[in-house]
Amino acid sequence: MTTPQPKLFAFYGRVSTEDNQDPESSRSWQLTRATTLIQPHGGSIVTEYFDVGQSRSLPWQRRTQANQLLAALRNPRRGFSAVVVGEPHRAFYGNQFGLTVPLFAHYSVELWVPEISGPIDPDNEAHELVMSVFGGMSKGERNRI
Repeated sequence: MTTPQPKLFAFYGRVSTEDNQDPESSRSWQLTRATTLIQPHGGSIVTEYFDVGQSRSLPWQRRTQANQLLAALRNPRRGFSAVVVGEPHRAFYGNQFGLTVPLFAHYSVELWVPEISGPIDPDNEAHELVMSVFGGMSKGERNRI
């Protein structure tokens, strides 16, 4: 009997300077949410991408760490098969999810989000709707700030 291989994850999180939140404590609670989601499924985080001081309104390609994560997706030796986001409000703004998730699907990298309780199914309209709502809420929150 073979032991199942652990699922290897990259973690993505973000905090801006406008949040009045310490970047280390923000990283910590986002990482805790991500870890709580993946551990019951045999997942472990092997690398982290965490943007500090960059607005959520910036596209992923213009955020330093998010852009590095997107570049890593293209590398077949990236060392992870899935990405976990600790807080979708911080990761996605407006329509960014709809623009970003096709890249994950193209490179066969799962995207896990606590609010979905697991991996996003890019063909599931309910998942797309939930993530669109979070993007809209994120945009509204930023506009209030």
